Amino acid sequence: MEHLALGLVWLLGTVASVSPVAKQVRIVEKALDMAPNSFDDQYKGCSDQMEAKLQELNRTEFESNSIYAEAWKKASAEFQRHRLPSSVLKPLQAIALLAYTVESPPMRQKFNEDVGEAGCSREEYLLSFHFKVLHFLLTQAIGALRHAQPRRCYNVYSVVQDIIFTAQPGEIVRFGKFAESALNKEHTEGFGDGTIFSVKTCYGVPIRGGSEELSGEGVIIPPFETFEVVSVTRKGNTAHIELHSKDVYSKYNCEFVKAAPDCPSLASPGQSVTMLPLWGLVLAVTALA
Repeated sequence: MEHLALGLVWLLGTVASVSPVAKQVRIVEKALDMAPNSFDDQYKGCSDQMEAKLQELNRTEFESNSIYAEAWKKASAEFQRHRLPSSVLKPLQAIALLAYTVESPPMRQKFNEDVGEAGCSREEYLLSFHFKVLHFLLTQAIGALRHAQPRRCYNVYSVVQDIIFTAQPGEIVRFGKFAESALNKEHTEGFGDGTIFSVKTCYGVPIRGGSEELSGEGVIIPPFETFEVVSVTRKGNTAHIELHSKDVYSKYNCEFVKAAPDCPSLASPGQSVTMLPLWGLVLAVTALA
């Protein structure tokens, strides 16, 4: 990984700040399943069409999603300050990864919550999911990083506090979001109530970030990767679940491109769609890359 996007790896470590301590909440149980409501588009066969629509689409998302606009602004500024001449990633993909790891504003949690529910219907994605650009760019970035290195799988670890997931060996499941994990097992030491996942992922990619979940070098797992449940154990209020990568599965593909002729901007009637100077700056940088 050292020869891949080293500048980006360094940048990701500089953007984030210290995460606040999570408040204690009631322990709940939740079934680990195929995350049927996840928006899991892989954009197969339509990446060029999506890229052509990014500027117009992002106009509305900056205006309707302030936490996204703020995170993008911070990530873009960091990218402009430290941008290196070569990278596996296109500039917009690199900025999307930076925005994803920003701790303030706390966009990542909101983004993943919305990813987990935006696939409940096509209408929910088209009309209520205001992270379309970020979802596309993150998906493309993960694919670019994966294809730029020798194919391999990673043994990683992830923890979910205050939720005890239930599953049966042999079941096929997904996280249904952009799941963060650590390469170092020490990430799980001292963990309290909740679930510890030991995961063999073959579609996730290593990336260095400053978030609590990605402290040190970690791996981001895409929402469409499927896993077989290998083992499930529980001791008190702590569950241990082992997962092995099985394949990929997506319910959706190219949904925005399919809908674009009918709703080119998806802006509400009378809504202003003036392009933010920030996006124009990024596009200018992209043109020079």
